Amino acid sequence: MSSTALESLKASVEQIILDPKYRDVLAIVKGARNGAVYGAKVRFPHALVMMLLFRSGTLQEKAKLVFRATKTHATNLAKFATIYKTVCYLLKHYGTTPGKEGKRIPIPPFATAQKVKRIPERGRPYDSFFAGLLGGYVVFGQRSRKGKISSVNQQIVVYVFARVVLALARLAVKPGYGLPGVSEPNNSTAISHYAWPVFAAVSWASVMHLFRWHDAELQPSLRSSMVYIYRDADTWDGLRNFLWHNK
Repeated sequence: MSSTALESLKASVEQIILDPKYRDVLAIVKGARNGAVYGAKVRFPHALVMMLLFRSGTLQEKAKLVFRATKTHATNLAKFATIYKTVCYLLKHYGTTPGKEGKRIPIPPFATAQKVKRIPERGRPYDSFFAGLLGGYVVFGQRSRKGKISSVNQQIVVYVFARVVLALARLAVKPGYGLPGVSEPNNSTAISHYAWPVFAAVSWASVMHLFRWHDAELQPSLRSSMVYIYRDADTWDGLRNFLWHNK
């Protein structure tokens, strides 16, 4: 194919993807693309380091595990993005109030939540909730044929859950949005100042207690890390595995 034909094809494709009437549908495609790319970028280095440091086996076996974890992460984020944006699209165009999806002001790059003023949601503010509910159940809520939950899915869901809890905690004390009493300006300031030290201390106290007495209940990758740092520190039989090697 000549360069002229390629340029003509590129121009035709760009004309389609820039057409506003296709924007919502094409956003589903790009959402899937971005989910897959982000999942691969995040999982590959993490899986590579964890396999090299904490997994035994041949290099080929470790490479297969890294590829499998990366593929699972990328595929599941792509699936979730597809389901989420498809449901939002359907609710927006075929719901009870077509074309009136809740609106918000986009967050500029590097802006903090405190610096961004949002306009109230209009139309159907819960479309995103129901779309996320369906996507989360279909993609991350299923078990394997053997009845097991994917370790990759566990890590993703726990990661999301932790950040949801932190966001809800901030929202609970946010003046004008939060719970009665604690969201009053004076109380909100005091709670925001002292909450993090208490949260950090209780979190570490809890995880160390669970690791000491109920380590089987901890997530495998966390348990492996803690075994390496704390339990393996109690064992050595010479200078070699005291400083240079763990075992």
